[in-house]
Amino acid sequence: MAKRDYYEVLGVAKNASDEDIKKAYRKLAMKYHPDRNQGDGATAAEEKFKEAKEAYEMLSDAQKRAAYDQYGHAGVDPNMGGRGGPGAEGFGGFAEAFGDIFGDIFGGAGGRRGGGQQVYRGSDLSYAMEITLEEAARGKETQIRIPAWESCETCNGSGAKPGTSAKTCGSCGGSGTVHMRQGFFSVQQTCPHCHGSGKIIPDPCTSCNGQGKIKKTKTLEVKIPAGINEGMRIRSAGNGEPGVNGGPAGDLYIEIRIKQHDIFERDGDDLHCTMPVGMTTAALGGTIEVPTLGGKAEIDLPEGTQHGKTFRLRGKGIKGVRSSYPGDLYCHISVETPVKLTEHQRKLLKELDKSFKDGGERHSPNAKSWTDRVKDLFK
Repeated sequence: MAKRDYYEVLGVAKNASDEDIKKAYRKLAMKYHPDRNQGDGATAAEEKFKEAKEAYEMLSDAQKRAAYDQYGHAGVDPNMGGRGGPGAEGFGGFAEAFGDIFGDIFGGAGGRRGGGQQVYRGSDLSYAMEITLEEAARGKETQIRIPAWESCETCNGSGAKPGTSAKTCGSCGGSGTVHMRQGFFSVQQTCPHCHGSGKIIPDPCTSCNGQGKIKKTKTLEVKIPAGINEGMRIRSAGNGEPGVNGGPAGDLYIEIRIKQHDIFERDGDDLHCTMPVGMTTAALGGTIEVPTLGGKAEIDLPEGTQHGKTFRLRGKGIKGVRSSYPGDLYCHISVETPVKLTEHQRKLLKELDKSFKDGGERHSPNAKSWTDRVKDLFK
């Protein structure tokens, strides 16, 4: 599928200023960023986010924008001999502006501190939590234990062995980044020696191996909202991996798993259950009790209820997280054939069967219909 015009993607005119382009991208990034779009529309939002990112990358760089204005997409597509594409390296303006924008919106996914060191947002963590169907319907408050980092008491968080100190990295001069030349372009990369910290620890602390922190566990209070469903996630901001060089911590995502229930199956906000009913009860009709998540309910079986008949109990399902009303309970009737009969019971059933046969087809309308269809098949 052909790419859309970059100016159209950002919603700006072709003579838009750099500031207008940046503002337009900021607005789209805030709207479509994956962290802000979960659930059914996540995939579509992610595609729009990538499209806006690519458009901003092209139009925020003077050289790329000039090539695009003159030649269109061919001018910036590396596969078509252009001057650079969405994946091209060496245009530092985008990386800097991109970092500034997301530093404003999301607390700094990447960027620089005042001292020039690279700042990185910590990684997100995932935690699978298994709950019962009843807990999912009603909600619950619980506690979980997750890994956490604490400052090393031995080195007071410096990472250096007591009595020693860290030194400025000689490769990057403490900036955390190095520049490499690739033809006509200069590429900025994280310093491979200090890994972006700007410092080298000649004699690391033996307690934390130079990290300045020690992994432990902490208890986290979690509130499960009523109506939550399988696969939904709860976001706990700031409880992921810690950031690098003072960057913000990542988030913890608690993914819900619901245990298989002995009676009910969930379908969205609706519940389904199979209710066994004796042959005589199905034939004669009567009132039966059925379970619900809130207690018990009654169903009036009409005389001659057939196997597979479904009864709907309105409002006896689950009220979903985003629903205004609870779903329904569907009770599927399963007529049971009696087993382990006594001789007396066998005699009674034989007499009953004879009376059915003597009464003709009116007692078994389904069997009559099926027999007629079979005869038609072999004509």
